[in-house]
Amino acid sequence: MEIDRPLLNKLAHLSRLELDEKDIDSTLADLNNIITWVEKLQEVNTDQAEPITSMSLEVNRWREDEPGPHLDQQRALSQAPEKDNDFFKVPKVLE
Repeated sequence: MEIDRPLLNKLAHLSRLELDEKDIDSTLADLNNIITWVEKLQEVNTDQAEPITSMSLEVNRWREDEPGPHLDQQRALSQAPEKDNDFFKVPKVLE
C-alpha cells in the first residue's frame, strides 16, 4: 500500500490536521516508510509467540485493604493555611 497526496489530504482532514505545503513531501515519505516497515513486520512468523499483556515481568504484590488510624478533623484543619469553618480553602482552579 502506498500513501499518495489525495489519501494524505483525506487522512489530514479526518484527523483535523493542517499540513503546510512545504511539509507534505516529507510527511508522505515518512508515512510510506512506516507502511513499508509494518508490511515487513507482517512477514514475521508469530505462530509460536504467546500474546503478552505487559512489557514488564514485574508482579504486583497486593495487600489487604485494612482501615488504619485517621487524622482528626480539627487537627488537620489547624495545620491548613486557610480554612472556612470545617472546610479547607483552596485556590480557585476553574473559571
